[in-house]
Amino acid sequence: MRGNPLNPLTKLNMKQQLVLLFILMVSPVFLLHWYGNYQAEKLLKNHVTNAYVELIKQNHTLISRDIDTVSKITATIIQNPITQKLIPSEQDTVMERLKKYDDVSKLLTSYSISLNGGEAVYYSLYIYDPNNYYYFAPKRQIQQAGVYFFSDNDKPVWFDDAINKRGNGYIDIIKYTLGLNQIDTLAYIRAVGNVKNGNGFLGVLVANKMDMKIAESLRSVSLPEGVISYVDSSNRILSSTIPIRNGETLELPLELQAANRPTPYKESLLDNPYRTNDVMTSDFIYIMSQNESVGHKLIYQIPVQSLLKQQNELKRIIQLITIAYIVLGCIVLVYFWSSLMTPLQRLARFVRSYEPGKLVPETPVKRRHDEVGVLMSALYDMARRINSLIHYKYHMDLKAKESQLRLLHQQINPHLLYNTLESIYWKSTLEGNSESSEMIKELSKLMKIGLSQGRELIRFEEELEHASAYVNLQLKRYSYKFNVIWDIPDAVKLIRIPKISLQPLIENAIIHGVKQMGEDGEIQISAALVGERVTIKVEDNGYKPVNIAAMDHILNDENVDHKLGYGIRNIHQRFQLHFGNKFGLSYHRREKDGTTAILVLPATYEER
Repeated sequence: MRGNPLNPLTKLNMKQQLVLLFILMVSPVFLLHWYGNYQAEKLLKNHVTNAYVELIKQNHTLISRDIDTVSKITATIIQNPITQKLIPSEQDTVMERLKKYDDVSKLLTSYSISLNGGEAVYYSLYIYDPNNYYYFAPKRQIQQAGVYFFSDNDKPVWFDDAINKRGNGYIDIIKYTLGLNQIDTLAYIRAVGNVKNGNGFLGVLVANKMDMKIAESLRSVSLPEGVISYVDSSNRILSSTIPIRNGETLELPLELQAANRPTPYKESLLDNPYRTNDVMTSDFIYIMSQNESVGHKLIYQIPVQSLLKQQNELKRIIQLITIAYIVLGCIVLVYFWSSLMTPLQRLARFVRSYEPGKLVPETPVKRRHDEVGVLMSALYDMARRINSLIHYKYHMDLKAKESQLRLLHQQINPHLLYNTLESIYWKSTLEGNSESSEMIKELSKLMKIGLSQGRELIRFEEELEHASAYVNLQLKRYSYKFNVIWDIPDAVKLIRIPKISLQPLIENAIIHGVKQMGEDGEIQISAALVGERVTIKVEDNGYKPVNIAAMDHILNDENVDHKLGYGIRNIHQRFQLHFGNKFGLSYHRREKDGTTAILVLPATYEER
């Protein structure tokens, strides 16, 4: 079978590969620099325009929301019974008129406050009073919000236009006198209809300072030396980031003046009433959002020069980065040539010549702490460790053989004791001493299973036999009267378990649980197989309370006094060594009196 062809670069030596790498690294920089300069203006227009198109939509939506809020407030004021009662009538007394006037003034003042620290909109109600029924009211506007009555001689010029619109609100720049000053303001104007009669009008409600409210939304957008204007359908500036331009006509490019020009941002008026257009002239970028339902437009006017200024700065930065990159590349190449090639060649020669077990020479360039120094030190140290492991394995094999011999020798005495107990058992049986012979038999079982031919893991049925022998021996030895219940299904009898795991738990249940309870004492040993996991429980009904937290501390804390709970700690550690940290021993209180010791282990079986 043919192997894969070699990488063509492997035919070059390391120096040639470094030169080729440097060329490949530098060439894309030059190409990127050229391509970046070529595409800069195009990308600038697209990215900036697209970003501001999305921004102008949001900005216009906020302005429309503010206007809609004012419209709703005017509707609320108009429908208020307090406002509807303010009808000039000769039937009212002066005190009744004064009270109506005061109530409406307070109502208008309550709405003429700023919210969340923003600009306030001031509401004024103008009522036609040719008979001068409200002679006590001020004829000149002295506050920004209030109720004002007028006759034919001092009727505002915009009053008839508002009445003719039949209650439809609109925005316009009006002049009104505040104290001794005449002020231009953008106002939301709406005729106040007579709700009770359904015909006729009480007056006109005016919301002043709308230009300041809209300008607040305009100032939330930052343009690079740009101007934001909110204009009507005739391009008259209603509000601007340059307040002195309010009322002027904004000159727009012919492309924006074409109302029906298709744009890539045109959307259905059912989903969005705003149509967005953008035009780039030699001096400015114009972005316009038009609300076709009312004819108002929001226009961003951004000087192209401010964007080109940033572009030129970016070009200079790219050029400096390119030069620095080339210089740095040359320095890196020289460094690789002089600092890395020789150590790597030495390392390659050492790897080719190394033989396990052979004496390893002293590590070169010990003082280097970079990656090459670490690599060389690691390889030389690894070679020494391999040699050490070879020698260590040789010595460990010898020690293992010696340990096996010692273990066989040490097992002679326990086996001798076990055989002696068997002989005593048969002798006691022949002599008729049945109780003593049974105790000797149980003790011999303990010895036999404890030895278990040197095995650490035994079948669970063997462990049960060992535990049963221990229980029987204790019952006969101390004349205990407690009961023992065994609930062991056949399915778990063949699993493997560390030997002598149940006996210490049963011993604790006897000593600390049922020892003094007589026939009322009960110990239950049960097991259950659930999936691949076996749960073994040793339960007692002892009346003495057990400190479960202290038991957990003994089992799981490495710093605990090892003299405390040695038996249960030994069981827990052996289970975790054999099966992992997910398994082991834990203690719990029973629902009634007593304690439950729970062993959890995986279901494993002897290989046949």
